[in-house]
Amino acid sequence: MTYFFKEMPSPVGVLKLVASRTGLAAILWENDKPNRVPLKSLLEDKNDPILIETETQLKAYFNGKLDKFSLPLDAVGTEFQKEVWKALCTIPFGQTRSYQQIAQQIGNPKAVRAVGAANGKNPISIVVPCHRVIGANGRLTGFAGGLSIKEYLLDIEHNKDFKR
Repeated sequence: MTYFFKEMPSPVGVLKLVASRTGLAAILWENDKPNRVPLKSLLEDKNDPILIETETQLKAYFNGKLDKFSLPLDAVGTEFQKEVWKALCTIPFGQTRSYQQIAQQIGNPKAVRAVGAANGKNPISIVVPCHRVIGANGRLTGFAGGLSIKEYLLDIEHNKDFKR
C-alpha cells in the first residue's frame, strides 16, 4: 500500500503526518524510532486532503481551540492493538486513565503489559490519545514522543500555564 506524507512544524517538533487514501495512518515524531510504525512506500503529498485536514485540526489543538479530533483513521495493527487504540479514543479530553483501567475497559484485566505494548505502538499519536495513559501510581510513563512532550500535551488539555 502506498502512503502519503507531509511534515508540519508544531510546538512539539516537526511531525510527519501519514495517510492512506482512506484515512490518517500515522503521526510520527521528529526523533521517532525508525521501525516503531512500519510503513512502506511513502510519497510526499502536501496537498492530500486528509493530511491538510489533520494539520488544520492539530494546529487548532495546539492553540487550545480543539478538544476532539474528527478525522478518518486507517491505523495498521493487530486486532488487539486496534481494540486498545479504540479504547484510548474514549478517554475524555483533559482526563487520564491507567493501563489497568484500559485493560479492564477492553474486558481483559490481566493484559496490562499487553495494553502498555499496544499503547507504545500507537501510530497516530495525539489524535489517538495515548498521552492520556499514565501509570497506576499517577506518574507519567513511556511515550514515543518523550515524557516532556507527554507532559506538554497534558498541560494543553488541563489548561495550565506554561510557555507555548
